[in-house]
This record gives sequence, C-alpha cells and structure tokens, in this order.
Amino acid sequence: MNRITAGRRHPLARYAVLLLALGLIGGVYTVALAVSPSRQADAAIASGRADDVAEGKKLFEQSCSSCHGLNAEGTAQGPTLIGVGAASVDFQVGSGRMPLANPSAQAPRKPPAPWVNEDTVRQLGAYIQSLGGGPTVPTAEQVDASKGDKSKGGELFRANCIQCHNFVGSGGALTQGKYAPPLHEATDRQIYEAMITGPQAMPVFNDSMITPEQKRDMIAYIVGVREEPNPGGAGLGRIGPVTEGLVAWVVGLSLLSLAAIWITAKRRQAK
Repeated sequence: MNRITAGRRHPLARYAVLLLALGLIGGVYTVALAVSPSRQADAAIASGRADDVAEGKKLFEQSCSSCHGLNAEGTAQGPTLIGVGAASVDFQVGSGRMPLANPSAQAPRKPPAPWVNEDTVRQLGAYIQSLGGGPTVPTAEQVDASKGDKSKGGELFRANCIQCHNFVGSGGALTQGKYAPPLHEATDRQIYEAMITGPQAMPVFNDSMITPEQKRDMIAYIVGVREEPNPGGAGLGRIGPVTEGLVAWVVGLSLLSLAAIWITAKRRQAK
C-alpha cells in the first residue's frame, strides 16, 4: 500500500513540468537574442550599406530632431519615429511632406527639400529602420503596375478607398481640417508605402488585410484610371456629382435668367 502511494504523482506535477519547459524555452530564446547581431546592424544590412545608418543619423539630427527628438522619441511638435520603418521615411520625405514647413492639421504634398535625393532618403530611412524596425521600402517588382490586375484592383479600391479618395483617386475632405489627398501625383511606390504605413488619417493595410499582390492590383487600377477619358466632356476635377450638380445649377439658372430677360425684352419691343 505504501509503495502504491509513493508511486502516485501529485496532481499539480504536470503543471510544474509545463511551467519548467516554458521557462527553459524562454531562457534559450533570450540567450539567442543576446548573442545574435544587434537589431541596428540587421536593419542597416537590410536597408543598404552599413554606413547609411551613421549618415542617416547625421541627417536626422540636422533636419528632423527639432520636432521628433534627438533619439526620435517624439516631442510635443512631432510623434515618435521608433518603429515607423524606412517605408514611412521614403513616403514622407520623398513626397515633400517632411520636413514640415508649417504646423497644420495635415502635412501637404510639396516639392522635396533641397537636401533630399535618393541617397539621403535611403540613409535617413536606414537610420530610422535601425531604431525599431518597421515596414521597409517595397521592391520594384512589388509596385510594378504592369504586373497587376486592374479589374481586381478596382474592386479592392472601391471596397477600401473610395470613401475618402473618391472613385478615381481625386481625394476629398475629412473632419477637423484633414483631407484625403488626390493620388494623381503619387508614384507607384508611394501608393504602396501609404498602404503599409498609414500616413496622416489613413489606416494601415498590412499584408494580412491586403496581400502584396492585391496592393499591386490596386496600384494598377489607380495608374490605369488616370489614363481613362472623361465621358461626356469636361471632367470637372473628377470629384463627382457635387461639382457636376453645381455646374448644372449655375449654368442652368444662368440660361433661365437670360431666357427670361430675352422674353421680357421681346415683349416690350412688341408693345
């Protein structure tokens, strides 16, 4: 009887073994991270040459730190840039939105700063990427509109984007002084980067929501719709029924007024 009792396991023994196994796995994982190359080095290699990070840090301190902090931790004038990734830098700086000239509800698209070129954007992106990872700049194949399906892209665009950007990407007004910008001047890469970084009031469409192939389809639709003719004549900014209705009202009312004046003048002449 004593032998049988001694051979029985305590009811909590299985949980103790499970906790011990989890603790061992966590310890091994922590050690592996400690001995692996640093995140900064990994990000530098992924973004380009290793010295890009050092050059990018200099650019950041000269042009960005006054708003975003010396370590990109963020200030009252600008948000933190830790974790935003090189794609966000490429979009914001490449489109001229950053550095911001005047604080406002939204950063407008404008010509890039004089110091901005392909090399400086890459270096600045490498430095920001090294601070905490984030979305990387897409490859040329990922944004190649010629490899996308415009019909599928149109379905996705109408399901996810027209509420703000209009059917043909002409943009539109939002609340609190913000707006969805027109997409006519955006490059293929900038469209992709906007989807994965979510600038301004735009939500982030990660790869689990819209796959890279679907993003390319949407780019194909946006690029293709720019080349489509305007049925009926003038496009009126392609904003939609608001401008069309306004023009119809103004032109129609003017024609009715002129007709009334002409009829009145005729009647007076007849008398």
